[in-house]
Amino acid sequence: MDAISINNLVKNYDGVEALKNISLSIKEGEFFALLGPNGAGKTTAINILMGLANKTSGEASLFGKDVVKDYREARSFIGLVPQEFNFDIFEKVYNILYFNAGYFGLPRKERPSRIKEVLNDLKLWGKKDAQARELSGGMKRKLMIARALIHKPKILILDEPTAGVDVETRKDMWEYFKRLNKEGTTILLTTHYIEEAEELCQNIAILNEGKIIKLDTKDNLLKSHGKKLEEIFLHLINDGK
Repeated sequence: MDAISINNLVKNYDGVEALKNISLSIKEGEFFALLGPNGAGKTTAINILMGLANKTSGEASLFGKDVVKDYREARSFIGLVPQEFNFDIFEKVYNILYFNAGYFGLPRKERPSRIKEVLNDLKLWGKKDAQARELSGGMKRKLMIARALIHKPKILILDEPTAGVDVETRKDMWEYFKRLNKEGTTILLTTHYIEEAEELCQNIAILNEGKIIKLDTKDNLLKSHGKKLEEIFLHLINDGK
């Protein structure tokens, strides 16, 4: 079954076409990369899936639920890790997760055990009583991931999840994402670290100026071009200019 289905999706902002009739499908359990330079339309596509932006035309659904007509059901399937920190920096880590669990309807009696589980997984349990502002940059990234996962979503969307973190933390996060995917979570990743997509993802779409210019498996891309993914990406982007 398709976890994410996008058909002929168009988004216009004041006459500028941010998405130009894009279509793709992501199967349940896939680890999928959506790559492209700044301004390519990646975050716009994510915002439409999340219900944070209105599409101009086309369709988008999550496990068969339309992101507009069936908004509540569709939204419950997703956990989002956005590019920017968007939590209350003066709130405690535990409380941030507790409130977000409530937003998704997790019963009060189940929240403590779920919070402990996800914080332990991300090596943050020792910071549960710290204010978010006291965390390092890498820990803040992990808090964003914990918040996205608190309701056990079937789809995890990672929008530049390791931006600004050190190499060791990035590798730890990679291993955690691999584990989540192996356990059945469908993951959609956007990243400017091409080696991250090469390490983690099975299928890749390259977006440029609102259009999908390449959609294939990682293995096929590497085999057909005989280069590293970063070189393939740069070649495709520059060739389209």
